[in-house]
Amino acid sequence: MTQAERLALGSIAVGSVVLAMKLAAWWVTASAALFSDAAETVVNVVAAAVAFMALRLAAKPADAEHPYGHDKAEFFAAVIEGVLIVVAALIIMQHAWQTYLDPRPIEAMGVGAALNAASTMLNLAWAWFLLARGKALRSPALRADAHHILADVVTSVGVLTGLGLIRLTGLQWLDPMAAAITGVYVLVAGSFVIRDSVGGLMDTAPASAIVERIRALVGQHAAGAIEAHDLRTRHAGRLTFLEFHLVVPGDMSVAAAHEICDRVEAALKAEMDGLMITIHVEPEGKAKHRGVLVL
Repeated sequence: MTQAERLALGSIAVGSVVLAMKLAAWWVTASAALFSDAAETVVNVVAAAVAFMALRLAAKPADAEHPYGHDKAEFFAAVIEGVLIVVAALIIMQHAWQTYLDPRPIEAMGVGAALNAASTMLNLAWAWFLLARGKALRSPALRADAHHILADVVTSVGVLTGLGLIRLTGLQWLDPMAAAITGVYVLVAGSFVIRDSVGGLMDTAPASAIVERIRALVGQHAAGAIEAHDLRTRHAGRLTFLEFHLVVPGDMSVAAAHEICDRVEAALKAEMDGLMITIHVEPEGKAKHRGVLVL
């Protein structure tokens, strides 16, 4: 089992504990705001399970039907998670509206707030840890899960603030209002998760700073060549695919051209993990006099 898979299992375990605490908080209070917080955590647990299954699939080696591997499975998991977040937001807002139409007094508010606060601290600690490991492992599924948990933390803080205002003012309508505001926030968070995940499925290029660094490394380590052009990059889960054309003198031997390619690949892979490189060697007559000039 990979480290990413173990982290996804950890998310399921932590999410289950947090969910139990939040359901208990809602049960003793009957608060619409606490219901909204628990509803989002249900999605957290389901999304963590989806992420675990996607990571298991992504870890499978390339085969005849998937020669480039299965890494994009993580992006599908992230899209599913985003959709689940949006569904949770709609459920929260529907419950808030019902509570507004049929208000009920909040009971045992101190106990419910304490349970919710404890679960929020646990969520916050796990979210920061998961985000750091997700970035280090270049895992879209883990990063999406971490951002979702952080959104849950923000939601919980808002809910606790709303409960505090209700206790101070006695205004019961603040409860469904806090739930509705929570639903809107969750809806926006889910939309961002979907947008980022779809970008990965559409082969979005890495950040411009990464592309410029690639161009600089090619220019610095391709001595003997003339230029590199038509450089293209795309992300696919933990992998970044890079391809470009390398123009060399027409009388250069295949062995010499291959040595330049090896040197460039070694320099790129020494600085960037998960890089899959394809270089097409061309004679100088194919030069376009643009792209990357070799130093």
